[in-house]
Amino acid sequence: MQQAHDLPQSVDLLVIGGGINGAGIARDAAGRGLSVLLVEKDDLASHTSSASTKLIHGGLRYLEYGEVRLVRESLQERERLWGMAPHIIWPLRFVLPQTQSPRPGWMVRMGLFLYDHIGGRKRLPKTETVRLDKARQGEGLADRKGKGFVYSDCWVEDARLVVLNAMSAVEHGAVVKTRTRFVSALREGSRWAATVEDAHGVHTVEAGAIVNTAGPWVSAVIGQIANARPKGQVRLIKGSHIIVPRLYPGDHAFMLQNPDRRIVFAIPYEHEFTLVGTTDVPCADIPEKAEISEEEIAYLLDTANRYFEKDTTRDDIAWTYSGVRPLFDDQAKNASAVTRDYVLDLDRGAGEEAPLLNVFGGKITTYRRLAEHAMEELALPRAGNAWTAGATLPGGDFADFEDYLVGLARAHPKLPHDLLRRLARAYGTKAEVIIGKARTLADMGEDFGGGLTQSEVDYLTVHEWARSAEDVLWRRSKMGLHAPDGTYERLCGHFNGYAPTG
Repeated sequence: MQQAHDLPQSVDLLVIGGGINGAGIARDAAGRGLSVLLVEKDDLASHTSSASTKLIHGGLRYLEYGEVRLVRESLQERERLWGMAPHIIWPLRFVLPQTQSPRPGWMVRMGLFLYDHIGGRKRLPKTETVRLDKARQGEGLADRKGKGFVYSDCWVEDARLVVLNAMSAVEHGAVVKTRTRFVSALREGSRWAATVEDAHGVHTVEAGAIVNTAGPWVSAVIGQIANARPKGQVRLIKGSHIIVPRLYPGDHAFMLQNPDRRIVFAIPYEHEFTLVGTTDVPCADIPEKAEISEEEIAYLLDTANRYFEKDTTRDDIAWTYSGVRPLFDDQAKNASAVTRDYVLDLDRGAGEEAPLLNVFGGKITTYRRLAEHAMEELALPRAGNAWTAGATLPGGDFADFEDYLVGLARAHPKLPHDLLRRLARAYGTKAEVIIGKARTLADMGEDFGGGLTQSEVDYLTVHEWARSAEDVLWRRSKMGLHAPDGTYERLCGHFNGYAPTG
């Protein structure tokens, strides 16, 4: 892990923002031989990129709005990303009941036919039609009449995907600094003079190019850059989710169609829970921490209770999370219809040098292609060729997850199998770094609760920029849902004695 004094004085590329787009661009650029500095004012994935619906998907509903290019590119990336990070990405079957659909069955089936065929699907199973009263996929539904369509997409641990891209960027020579705020920048000749601030003070960094991936703050950052000339503007849409006790049996997800034609997903979550979301609510201002509203809670509960036998109330909610999506403003009247495609706004200034690239929109599934397109737009003279397609992310260097888990359990027979599975799912082959020479659970140090050990916390601190209890419990993991009372306070005590360096 880099130390505070590692902040470089001069780089080829300065990336502002540590969400998925910033981390992906930093990784791509560093792998092309460029010197890169990424600065993030908070933690990696601390805002929008940890508040998604956790899907690597084409976006079936986007076909309804004519977003064929976006859907095709997303579907092409789906299996590629699965192969790059099989520990944090895996296949998921989705059931789309027609029992309460505002769309005719022929329309849905036509959309699913396109979904199966325009993206080069190879490993994922194709769509099938089932009778909900006969098929196991109908269990738990309040109304099992009629048919449902079953199709494929993938699940992702979104915040971990960001961290793995940042780790890979560092492996290729980038410098990644969290808790480091971008202050300002101005062109000086053919380069940028940028000012950033961290716990150690204010620093000046010279950069050949700047990429603004500040997410909801993209326009605010533009305002901090002298003579910036953006061609577009951001439109902020809040999306919220609720986590409730399991609503139905099985490992499949549901795509639920509401009378207002909006879509809500119900997805198995952390073994014991169901994730329900998302909403699409216009957002005028950027909250420092986005929070779900009572209206959004009511909307998601109404959706769940309309479809499932199990009655769910406000008191059943175990956790909520919200994020503000920085979409490109295409003037759509309906928040759900605003394009999820990304827009790259290149500003080369009067001298056609010292480029500034502002990134609007995008979705997790297309982050890698967005990064490639960003490098094409910048056209930096020292940059090498594209390389990320198929290049595994840290911990993803194995062929089959279950086979890897069997080998890990064989190598560590005295460690609890549930712990090994969780570590393998979160860290892949990097789990072996956490385990080290430990033979028993006691060898892994203090148990903070729920199997979260000192060895794991140390790994997250040294290798993954964790600096707080929230970083560990809610972004690097979802142990906050499982850990007993007292774990948060004990972790706070641990980090209070730690001097941040990255």
